[in-house]
Amino acid sequence: MTQLIGLTGGIATGKSTVSAMLADAGLPIVDADKIAWQVEGPGQPTTQKIAAAFGPKTLLADGQLNRQWLGQQVFNDSRKLAQLTELTRMPIQRAMLEAIVLAGQQRPVAVILDVPLLYEGGWQHLCDQVIVVTAPENVVLTRLMARNNLSAEAARARIASQLPLAEKVKRADVVIDNGANVDKTRTAVLKWLKTMIKSN
Repeated sequence: MTQLIGLTGGIATGKSTVSAMLADAGLPIVDADKIAWQVEGPGQPTTQKIAAAFGPKTLLADGQLNRQWLGQQVFNDSRKLAQLTELTRMPIQRAMLEAIVLAGQQRPVAVILDVPLLYEGGWQHLCDQVIVVTAPENVVLTRLMARNNLSAEAARARIASQLPLAEKVKRADVVIDNGANVDKTRTAVLKWLKTMIKSN
């Protein structure tokens, strides 16, 4: 029986690394970020609604969302973040549910639902298990500043916009620490996968 496994974590904890390891192990991944990029692509209805709500600076010359500018707007204003969430939630949810059904058609042992805001969006209620990826706060801050070219203040604002990592850990079925090195993370991922396959 195919299980639906939620995969989430705090921003810059290295969830994508764990997702890639699970994909390498042969599990299909439903990636919320990739689906969002498709739903919010050039010319898409959702993209047009976002541009209408946030103004001309929202779009680049090629029709892509100006994600860096948009991020600066919403991560410093909870009302704008709520507005953006309201515009995108339903189209992304529909596309994700379609992707889950498609991924499960080959009856793999598990489908991985990779969602940064899994708890915030209520997706945990669909999952048989939830994996939360963690890393120490100083590691997360350093990664986020380097990855997104942010100041410490801006990075902290993005971290604060999500459900606290400690709260996600409390709700998790499985916690994978990605704060050390990749080999230790891979060992933890494969140990969980082996246990899950045996229990199936």
